[in-house]
Amino acid sequence: MYGLNRYVCEVLEEMRTCTKTLNFAVIPSLIEEVQTMVNRMEMALSDMKDLETLKDDIHEKKEELKVLEKKIKKKK
Repeated sequence: MYGLNRYVCEVLEEMRTCTKTLNFAVIPSLIEEVQTMVNRMEMALSDMKDLETLKDDIHEKKEELKVLEKKIKKKK
């Protein structure tokens, strides 16, 4: 029933089935499962944004380093 690689849509479909059959016993656990899945997705998106920001920062710092290295060479 609860596999490692379930998608949110699958859990929502299971919720729809529960409402069609009027079997609400598992709804609370399905809600928790969806919440956990969505929290993980949000964290992953945040991590991806952080990585993109770090990538941009690294690029900027490399450019700054090049400028500083040129200044050092000129002073020698």
